[in-house]
Amino acid sequence: MTSADRTSVNALGAFRVVLVETSHPGNIGAAARAMKTMGLRHLYLVNPTGFPGAEATARAAGADDVLYHARVVSDLSDALKDCVLACATTARRREIGGVPRAPRGLAAELLSAAAKGPVALVFGRESSGLNNAEVLQCQLTLEIPANPAYSSLNLASAVQVVGYELRTAVLAGVSGDPDSGEELAGVGELEGLYAHFEAAATALGFHDPEHPKKLMARVRALFGKSRLTHSEVQILRGLLSAGERRAGDLERIQATLTDSPAGGAEQPPG
Repeated sequence: MTSADRTSVNALGAFRVVLVETSHPGNIGAAARAMKTMGLRHLYLVNPTGFPGAEATARAAGADDVLYHARVVSDLSDALKDCVLACATTARRREIGGVPRAPRGLAAELLSAAAKGPVALVFGRESSGLNNAEVLQCQLTLEIPANPAYSSLNLASAVQVVGYELRTAVLAGVSGDPDSGEELAGVGELEGLYAHFEAAATALGFHDPEHPKKLMARVRALFGKSRLTHSEVQILRGLLSAGERRAGDLERIQATLTDSPAGGAEQPPG
């Protein structure tokens, strides 16, 4: 193994390819083959159809080790919970979630994050891609600059293109510095922040769960772009906890006033 090969193995080892609800097992095998040719080894499958199976193995064409070690999970959050960064691939622009960037332009940022922990590359269903909720679980959005008149890519081809751009960047000397900057908040930590934000906003009367509109989607997009660090998440959650305590204090005061005679007004002596 050459020094360049060793460098690519180390740099690409933190990446995981996440396939969401793949409906054709042959595409899983073909994606595994594409991964191995580009030096990617970790495959996560969210609710796949027909896996494991002979068709996936046949299409893997020798990348059996990638299939053998694939992790099957029931929910996208399970595949992302220990990642420091998740990048969603999409073929269409969305109202929320940020403007997608080309894989070549994202390579340096992805490699920098991978120097600090697992990074997920998330690919959607063959027919419909990722839904909005799944895109919003990711902090970055990637779009392969295909022919706009016919932008439909086979799943394995999309995996191959993204893997190629990452491998090319590594071989060109692009790398991440694991000691640069503060520790980023992981995806699971961000999910905890979002849940806490929603609960606090509800307690404060700012958010109506019965008519949520797009508040939480916009909150996710806002914090996703911010690339929060661990300490920043702790600050925000401390602020939310203080708001919840104040809301609880006000509620108790109101309950006391309501339960007291004449709605809390002092009664004249008898």
